[in-house]
Amino acid sequence: MPTKNYLAVDLGATSGRTIIATYDGHKVEMRELTRFKNPQIPLGGHLFWDLPALYNEILIALRKTVSEGIRIETIGIDTWGCDFAFFGRDGQLLGLPYCYRDPHTDGAIDRFFQDHPLTKQQVYDRTGIQFMPFNSLFQLDTLRRAGSVALAAAEKILFIPDALIYLLTGEAVCEYTVASTAQMLNPMQGDLDADLLAALGLRREQFGRLVQPGDRVGTLTPQVQEAT
Repeated sequence: MPTKNYLAVDLGATSGRTIIATYDGHKVEMRELTRFKNPQIPLGGHLFWDLPALYNEILIALRKTVSEGIRIETIGIDTWGCDFAFFGRDGQLLGLPYCYRDPHTDGAIDRFFQDHPLTKQQVYDRTGIQFMPFNSLFQLDTLRRAGSVALAAAEKILFIPDALIYLLTGEAVCEYTVASTAQMLNPMQGDLDADLLAALGLRREQFGRLVQPGDRVGTLTPQVQEAT
């Protein structure tokens, strides 16, 4: 079996790295290709993530594989959960994604259940997720209450790894495991819960098609290919 190379993009809440995994048919060897910071951006009274900078770090890693003569079979992206990005009808990013550490969700759990007929027990039974104010369910409800212009204009709402995949491939997907952090995924149904989406005034199609870990999503766009 010929040796094959794979690129892993591992993004955490303070830093990120890219890793080359080489498989020769018997064992996997890994080495760090790049490492970089992922700071939270304090802006306009809130905390945001610099998604374009993370995207650019992936391009830098891809250029490095080319400069080292490494042929990549596939790329996989792993990030923290709960956070998401908005994209407009034209496919463009609608502002920087909010950071889950932003205090605007303080008290969000109580506010959600004051206004919606679903009880805490019902939501837990549907999602099996611990109640945390930064869960996507409560982040989206908070932005809805605040009259977020980006949310109102969003054609696509993509979790952070899915947002990066969209920037790289143009394919909008909702990967199952990261969606499970949102307190919006119903594992019994195997998809986002329709009643929770309705409580937020959102449509299922805004989140992209559901994919599983390891599913092939697409190929790099011509622009990304040219840039790398």
